[in-house]
Amino acid sequence: MTPEPLPAPASAPAPARPPAKPENLLVNLAFNVAIPAVLMAQLSKENRLGPVWGLVVALLFPLGYGLYDFVVRRKTNVLSVLGTVGVLVSGIFGILKLGGFWFAVKDAAIPSLIGVALLATMRSREPLIKTIFYNDTVMDVPRIEAALGERGTQSGFISLLQRCSLLIALAFFLSGGLGFLLARYLLKSPGGTPEFNAELAKMHWLSVPVIMVPVMAMMMVALWQLIRGLRGLTGLTTDEIFKAEPEKK
Repeated sequence: MTPEPLPAPASAPAPARPPAKPENLLVNLAFNVAIPAVLMAQLSKENRLGPVWGLVVALLFPLGYGLYDFVVRRKTNVLSVLGTVGVLVSGIFGILKLGGFWFAVKDAAIPSLIGVALLATMRSREPLIKTIFYNDTVMDVPRIEAALGERGTQSGFISLLQRCSLLIALAFFLSGGLGFLLARYLLKSPGGTPEFNAELAKMHWLSVPVIMVPVMAMMMVALWQLIRGLRGLTGLTTDEIFKAEPEKK
């Protein structure tokens, strides 16, 4: 009687990948918006690097941060993409010495396109709002979805995402409108002149109180609406909705 073959040893489970690091919004805005704008306004002057190399140096920040963020968090950074496009377009406009009208169009077009994308994906299976707010680096998505399933409130959750998407889209449209008005008000000198570069730098600084503050306020309202809606649909507390930091051993 031949002995039965011994069972093959069970293979060790693959080590779990470490969770993606949560994104720091302030650092994100600094590398993708603030630092490139300041560098391009200051370094593009003829007595410094000039428009071409000023553009190259400014592009290094959103490109570098986007690559770093992709390696660390394994996701495409939307702000890095937009920051790169914005800096690239502004640099090309500066090299071509275009007037303030085209900068106003650019400042209105980019946030407006984001608003259109939010509306276009609002009824899809993966609305863009999930990238902004409802993602697993910010919220405890598995717990929320389990609670929605237990209560049978998935349809209410879809309606909630659509309402929040509409509010955030309005915030981006507001950003585009305010950006256009600010550029038309400040950019009066011919393109490529030192006076125009000074006006452009002033516009970048004023965009924080004039554009960023009201837009961020609208986004905070949208986030509050999302949290309040999730509490009602899931029965979870605010602390349970947000993803807890893993305990350090």
